[in-house]
Amino acid sequence: MRDGFRHGVGVLLLVAFGIVCLRGLTGFWPPGFIHSLQLHVGLAMLAGAGLMALLRRGWLARLAFLAALIVTAQAVWLIVRSLPSAPAVTAEAEPLKVLSFNVLGDNLENGAAIADFIQASGADVAYVMEAEPVGLHLDRLSKTYPYRIGCGAHTDTCDLLLLSKYPLTDIFVGSLSDLRRDRFAMANINVRGAPLRLVAAHLSKPYFDDYHLEETEELADVLEDFDGPLLLAGDFNASILAPDMQRLLERTGLTTTGLEPATWPIRAGRFGVPIDHIFIRAPLSARSLTRIPSNFGSNHYGLMADLLLPKSSP
Repeated sequence: MRDGFRHGVGVLLLVAFGIVCLRGLTGFWPPGFIHSLQLHVGLAMLAGAGLMALLRRGWLARLAFLAALIVTAQAVWLIVRSLPSAPAVTAEAEPLKVLSFNVLGDNLENGAAIADFIQASGADVAYVMEAEPVGLHLDRLSKTYPYRIGCGAHTDTCDLLLLSKYPLTDIFVGSLSDLRRDRFAMANINVRGAPLRLVAAHLSKPYFDDYHLEETEELADVLEDFDGPLLLAGDFNASILAPDMQRLLERTGLTTTGLEPATWPIRAGRFGVPIDHIFIRAPLSARSLTRIPSNFGSNHYGLMADLLLPKSSP
């Protein structure tokens, strides 16, 4: 009985390892959300390999442990290589605080509390996805954020909302695929002499056929054409461990703003998956990235980033 259980665990671990190898060697990955869970899978494999070693030492336990270690190490390596460089210390950099939060479209009862939080957050720019609950309180928010895209400004949809304390210029609103309309927006701001391009995106779920792949490719195609500091934030419905997310970062030169906290699902807390992101491109740099203290009834947690924007590129 014990030998059968041990061999069963070993086979499962090696199958998982084989799938990861196929990803690295051929680009293959099973459809769905599993790619964003590679770190979770690796840690679970390490626990399984440890259990095998406790039951009985042998070549299968050692092989399973090696496979688990490789899966976990690859996930950690992908995370580390996506981290930003340390910010350069300069008096010519302007601080910029950014909030990104998917508030959940039917979370209407908490719309006022979310609007209060945004207004008191100190954020210079706020990205809000599924913004209908916040859209009910725009009169109040406009006193702090007089410039916006979404909820009647430049589009009649209220899914993607971009709020800014600084004037928005060269505004563009569009779609990354034919599945959802107006879930992509771009604009320029000038922060006390420091120019910056803002980009907002709300991507489809990765198990909706190939839409997530198509949308990341379209996003990369657009952003490759722009030089200079870039800020991209929103709900990507995938972690940076997903192959198409890695390609997006590689093609655009974007990085994360720090070790990303889990934002979904809420019940998993810190053991969830970071599917909401605030990405930056040099010379824009990051000082900190944190998860907001409450989900305010949403199925996501929001993110807050403190950034530094140089007045001129080096």
